[in-house]
Amino acid sequence: MRIGSKNVVYSMSAENKPAASCKPGETVVFETQDCFSNQIQTEDVLFETTDWDTVNPATGPLEIEGAEPGDTLKVEIKKMNLNDHGVMVAVPEMGFLNNFIEESETKIIPIEQNKAVFSDKIKIDLNPMIGVIGCSPGKDEEAVPCGTPASHGGNMDTKVITEGSTLYFPVKVSGAMLAMGDLHAAMGDGEVVISGVEIAGEVTVKVDVIKGKEITDPMVERNDAFYTIASGPTLDAAAKKAADNMFTFLKQRLDLENNELAMLMSVICDLQVSQVVDPEKTARMRVDKKALAEYNIQF
Repeated sequence: MRIGSKNVVYSMSAENKPAASCKPGETVVFETQDCFSNQIQTEDVLFETTDWDTVNPATGPLEIEGAEPGDTLKVEIKKMNLNDHGVMVAVPEMGFLNNFIEESETKIIPIEQNKAVFSDKIKIDLNPMIGVIGCSPGKDEEAVPCGTPASHGGNMDTKVITEGSTLYFPVKVSGAMLAMGDLHAAMGDGEVVISGVEIAGEVTVKVDVIKGKEITDPMVERNDAFYTIASGPTLDAAAKKAADNMFTFLKQRLDLENNELAMLMSVICDLQVSQVVDPEKTARMRVDKKALAEYNIQF
């Protein structure tokens, strides 16, 4: 099954109608626009001239049959394909480095031989990742613009959300309503200038439903680690929530008392920044599977 890039939403909402429907266990391809809705194709087009109402389009939503509130949606990222060029912008009064930016600028970034060609002297290894991915908020919750992260997912801009990762989302409405977009060819933690190498492309995912297992915020699993992801009005708030969620995750799986678990986390868990430039900030906490190999921790 394939969902074309014209099937997009600009906010994640319980009111959105599905662009497609599938059964648990199926594989689906999402064709995506870049975060500017493909409006910037040359360096003479500045961010200020684009239609801000169409920033961060998310392809979908995909309805997964049988997913109900209280379940967890499992999303395995099987493959990512990128277009042949990306785009970056620097904009006055926007981003973490706004005090240094005096005028707006657009930069087109060619993709050649698995590198993002920033300049003749700087060629960056690709780290294809998904900036916006999530499910619908609940029926009693307001719609969330795709540019904002929250407990449903959204614009988490987290660079471990990439090929080979498995994501877990709380299901808040029937069908879960999965949508995604805002791919990056590469991005550093923080995304300090408000953009990574923004790029259009496609993502192949396998979706499944874990019945009766409830989580509060998204999680990521990779071969070597689990991550809790959380967003909040400040980076401190996001970091605290990510740490609390990791404590809860490990408490349910390890035979340790609170004090002992907290001390262990201070040694084997890494608190990391995802992004600091969206309306809500996003942090993640990582725990290495190897450190807990004797427990064989599963989601």
